[in-house]
Amino acid sequence: MEPISRRQAITGVAGSILIVSPETAFGYQANSAVSFGVIGTGGRGVYVGTHMANVKGTKLAAICDIYPDRIDNAKTKIPGAQSARVYKDYHELLAQPDVDAVLITTPVYLHPEHFEAAVPSGKHIYCEKPAGADVAGVKRLLRASDKAAKSRTIQFGFQQRFSPEYLTAMDYYKSGKVGEIKMMMSYWNLGGTPPKPGAAPTPPTADEKIRRWGSWMAQSGGVIVEQDCHGVDMLNWFANDAHPLSARGTGSLRYPLAYGDQDSDHHEIAYFYPNGVEGWLISIKYTAGFRDVKEQFFGSLGMLETGRTYYKLHGPIANSPYKNADDLTDSSLIERRASKREITIDAVEAFFASIRDAKPYNMAPIAANATLTALLGRMAYQQKREVTWDELLA
Repeated sequence: MEPISRRQAITGVAGSILIVSPETAFGYQANSAVSFGVIGTGGRGVYVGTHMANVKGTKLAAICDIYPDRIDNAKTKIPGAQSARVYKDYHELLAQPDVDAVLITTPVYLHPEHFEAAVPSGKHIYCEKPAGADVAGVKRLLRASDKAAKSRTIQFGFQQRFSPEYLTAMDYYKSGKVGEIKMMMSYWNLGGTPPKPGAAPTPPTADEKIRRWGSWMAQSGGVIVEQDCHGVDMLNWFANDAHPLSARGTGSLRYPLAYGDQDSDHHEIAYFYPNGVEGWLISIKYTAGFRDVKEQFFGSLGMLETGRTYYKLHGPIANSPYKNADDLTDSSLIERRASKREITIDAVEAFFASIRDAKPYNMAPIAANATLTALLGRMAYQQKREVTWDELLA
């Protein structure tokens, strides 16, 4: 797979003709509300769906889930959900001509299937990350994306790309303010205390694996895929939207599992990009409440640090400013700005703005690259050797 450029990501890489005309398929006009539906009303569906419903000029038209308690939860918490139509079969929701856009917030392993079904409906698509739980799923999603109409916006839940603070950091990089970046770091260190194993659990039912999908490798892709894909997406972005050529790393369980089959609660991955650029993922779970989730980009003229609530710019300081070499006080900070709000709001507002302004983009290649990069890291720590991109795709 070739690296995906920023231009390709924004303009879309492929498209097809809608089965029906936009005028027939969609009910909104220039100054009317954009209607949307939610497929999957678990925790993330309620969270993102609420932010979508709070965007001015939107209307929640339909919700879908296979579990009645999840539907009831959505009706209680998402603004406008009480009057929304309810479906148990997502095909029925996708067939509704008055639904302009769809939010897909189902378990990770179902993203390719549900995305594939949404494309021929002609709706704008906001799909939660990642693009799948395995390589085959990601390839399936990409094939479906190739058939999407270029007039449709396709967005994934990689919120950092829409945050004003991250965009400022990227502008500083693109303008040459920090020089050439050769080393990048992504930290995903967070969590409470480790679970306490109890009696040997009984084999889970298929239904339980859907409800508690995050604990299972086949359903979630593992922590490195389901969660850490945010960080590796930033590594890819600041590597000029390239993907790594190879990766090596370690990972394992520090604590025994109480439930599920996750195979790592810590992993340290080195990614090797074109032109000698390296990116490191440091991920540790069960940190007793300590949280360190951020990225650092080391350039020849400065260092950028980004997080979900801020960005920082560091630059050169005068030689020997300290009284002794043991003084580690940092005086290199040039600029810092805090985020004004939760960056998911920036992402969903951008999604609806692109629909209203008829300025579509297709993030599927970006989402695929981020997911495959995470899968490459997983393969590297599982096989305890350096693994190439081509090996992963094969």
